[in-house]
Amino acid sequence: MFVRLANQHREFVRDLVMNLQALAIVLERRGYMASCYTCGGQMNSASFMVSLGENHLIRFLVSDYGITWTEMRDDRELMKLEGAEAISQLQELANLIKYDQPSTSKSSALAES
Repeated sequence: MFVRLANQHREFVRDLVMNLQALAIVLERRGYMASCYTCGGQMNSASFMVSLGENHLIRFLVSDYGITWTEMRDDRELMKLEGAEAISQLQELANLIKYDQPSTSKSSALAES
């Protein structure tokens, strides 16, 4: 049972890393500074960052050890979430991107969040 759970967790982390990479690409195409770095080819961890405007930064870390969402403004930590709450916040960011029109300016709801 534990081996099965460990394998499911590894697959979950890999899926999450692939989605973070895709989100970074979409954000870059929309004009935001975004990046997603992974260590090695196993896709078992990633560091995702996006700048949503002047001094407004989101950092999302995922690895076998945990998942963390950190939001900072003016070099101060505004919010730090872990686990399912961090993933929910990432979904909110993805939804904003999904429904934000490519032609809108950075003063859209995304940049204001």
